[in-house]
Amino acid sequence: MSVARSRHTYFAAKFRRVASRRGPIKALVALEHAMLVAIWNMRSTGACYADPGEDFFTRLHPDRAKQRALEQLRRTGYTVMLEPLTAAG
Repeated sequence: MSVARSRHTYFAAKFRRVASRRGPIKALVALEHAMLVAIWNMRSTGACYADPGEDFFTRLHPDRAKQRALEQLRRTGYTVMLEPLTAAG
């Protein structure tokens, strides 16, 4: 549970994602499984653990993160129009 309570780590982000859908008990089991997979990979390759970071899932699927944020704004009553950034020159 201490890993799930930590901030700014991949495992904490994974716990929050799974807990929001499945509940805290199943999220804890999923977190334990992810930790065991990481340990197995470290043991088999000899590499040290490199935390992907709390924004791993946002970087993995940026369009999903954008759509989720837009939908949250629409539900709160905002009209949203996006314009691409122009190069500062």
